[in-house]
Amino acid sequence: MTTRRERWRGARQRWRHSLQWRLVTLFLLLALCTTAVFLLGMQRVLHTGWQAYAKPLVADYVDKLAAEVGSPPDPERARAIAARLPLTVRIDGPQVRFDSHPEARYRGHHHEPEDGGDDWGLSRSSADGHRIRFGLAGPPPAERPRLFGLVTLALLLLLTAGAFAVVHKLLRPLGDIGAGVARFGRGDFSQPIAVRRRDELGALADRINTMAQSLQGMLDAKRALLLAMSHELRSPLTRARVNAELIDDSEPRQALLRDLGEMRDLIGDLLESERLAQGHAALSAEPVELPALVRELVSTRFAGAGVSLQLDDGIGPVSADPLRLKLLLRNLIDNALRHGAGAAQPPVVSWRRDGEGRFELAVRDFGAGISEEQLPLLAEAFYRPDSARQRATGGVGLGLYLCRLVAEAHGGSLRIQRADPGLAVTMVWGVSG
Repeated sequence: MTTRRERWRGARQRWRHSLQWRLVTLFLLLALCTTAVFLLGMQRVLHTGWQAYAKPLVADYVDKLAAEVGSPPDPERARAIAARLPLTVRIDGPQVRFDSHPEARYRGHHHEPEDGGDDWGLSRSSADGHRIRFGLAGPPPAERPRLFGLVTLALLLLLTAGAFAVVHKLLRPLGDIGAGVARFGRGDFSQPIAVRRRDELGALADRINTMAQSLQGMLDAKRALLLAMSHELRSPLTRARVNAELIDDSEPRQALLRDLGEMRDLIGDLLESERLAQGHAALSAEPVELPALVRELVSTRFAGAGVSLQLDDGIGPVSADPLRLKLLLRNLIDNALRHGAGAAQPPVVSWRRDGEGRFELAVRDFGAGISEEQLPLLAEAFYRPDSARQRATGGVGLGLYLCRLVAEAHGGSLRIQRADPGLAVTMVWGVSG
């Protein structure tokens, strides 16, 4: 269960990551600072104007109102003034005590400074010892700030929502750019980034699209060169193998044939990886009985290796490319036998359907396994966990890369997990025949 501090830390990290919310926060801070500066400035301006202009005029008018009330003060005249003007009139003295708005005073519905109004010039003393106080009749002082605060809060929320909407619209191309860059990083250049506007972000999307086209051109040229070289190398390798077959049987002849066979397999893997890099277009899918395919491969290529089979024969045929599945199984079983040599149990090949209806074709060994840090790198081209690049300890690092391409070409994925002991590699996909 997350604590309040962890939630706050997570929210702060999300805020730091979101450019939209940071811009909205900057907008709000700027609006608040501008409002504060404006109010302080206007307060000083009004205060100066009140002292210089308004206060003498109000004082002169209050003198006339006090003279109109009379001495001694006449309550009827005071009542007439309160009815004619938005003022309250209060008289305190030895002979007359009058309040034009007693109910408002009781409820607090009038405004009179706490100091009696002297600073405002709204209080006068008559010659007979009465004090006449004038006040402003209006809404309750406690309600006016509350109403003003609610209105201000509502406007601030509206401004925040509007600012977020505008910022979200302005930064919408960033989402398209991020998705496009992710596609380009996976090697998918089929869909360029949508250019929605002709501003800085639109120009950035254009430049990234141009860069992606250049990268695609370079990758296509690299693939074409690799395919051409691989094709050209096949012929001299075939001739060399034929010539090696004519040599008298000896240990050097067997070593030469093994090396030539490894070179042939390497060239074949390179060609196959370039074909599979094009995805579904490289497949020749047909209904395949996976248990029969696995048993045939194990009995012909891995006879006597002791591979254990756990196959669900009740699944039925699936739509797949049998040649590519054999390639995947061959590489996975080769790896399992190589890295599980000397283990207490032989490798296990399993075929089943998971709880979500997806197909799982897995090979597990019971060897030493690898570290957690190496797992994400195993399916990369030419990556090998051991530093000594010897064929006897793991080839050149194309096996699991080819398996990943086979899985992705079938619309699935290759899952590599530590099995403790050993390693489990699973092709997961969900297209049935």
